[in-house]
Amino acid sequence: MKRKTNPVLVQTIFLAKKANLLDLANKLAGSTKRHAAVNLNKINDSKKDSVIIPGKVLSSGEIKKKCKVYALSYSEVAMEKLKKAGCETKTILEGLKENKKLEGELLV
Repeated sequence: MKRKTNPVLVQTIFLAKKANLLDLANKLAGSTKRHAAVNLNKINDSKKDSVIIPGKVLSSGEIKKKCKVYALSYSEVAMEKLKKAGCETKTILEGLKENKKLEGELLV
């Protein structure tokens, strides 16, 4: 098994384990090919106000509600659409540094 070479990903996994978010840490520790690619439609259909995406947010679809979105990365168009809808966007690492108990619906 290869070790993770992306220092941001390694730090995110470490902080997730430290915060006892083991499900999130396990998803991030897996193969990067298996990281989620979530469209805005799925975020819009989410029941909670806060969403955690262990992967990339893509721009397909529309978002019609304000929510907090934590993800590893965002496409440029998705970031623009989220900002236009009034959503708060942060990386998972930023969220873990701010709030040790990162809460939200885990979308995969």
